[in-house]
Amino acid sequence: MADDHSLFREGLRSLLEDQDDIEIVGEAEDGLEATKITPQLKPSIVLMDINMPVIDGVEATRIILRENEAVDVIILTMYPQDEYVFEALKAGAKAYLLKDTRSKKLLQVIRTVHSGQAVIDPEMTTRLLNEFRRMADEKENKSPEVQTLTDQERRILTLVAGGASNKDIAAELDLSERTIKNYLSIIFQKLQVNNRTEAAIRAVKDGLVDSR
Repeated sequence: MADDHSLFREGLRSLLEDQDDIEIVGEAEDGLEATKITPQLKPSIVLMDINMPVIDGVEATRIILRENEAVDVIILTMYPQDEYVFEALKAGAKAYLLKDTRSKKLLQVIRTVHSGQAVIDPEMTTRLLNEFRRMADEKENKSPEVQTLTDQERRILTLVAGGASNKDIAAELDLSERTIKNYLSIIFQKLQVNNRTEAAIRAVKDGLVDSR
């Protein structure tokens, strides 16, 4: 279980420990910790929150699945917005659930994912298809490096290109300055640039911001 709210983890642990076929092998308080303990504990499933410190759940999911092919990730979050759903599924998550999901459904989804299936809400199907079409259109116009950026990373890059400081970006996205700094390190690495100026130039070049 990866979630930065200990009270929520306690409630989830209480539910799962009552199940004969489910064993909790570890807990993480942020995305970075989740990426570190998953290879050690080798769980079948990771229940992952999205909005966590250091590394968010989407990026943690991407890292975990890149290095641990036998693991399945179920997103369990309070955010219903399409952008989070799309990013989580693109990162490789097998299911996306809200924290107000009934316990019976959560247990059903855990067992379904463990059996090798993905769980996608039928209401999401049309929106997913539209998003994939949009992604295909964007791919024709963006450089390979920019295509690797997540939506959150693109938002941060756009703000950087607009002259925003880490403090400004943190306030805009409701994140800590430390988290923004971590994001920028990842963005610089993906774009193969050394600083904010080079990153901003790339953003303008690829049409993420208006150069006027």
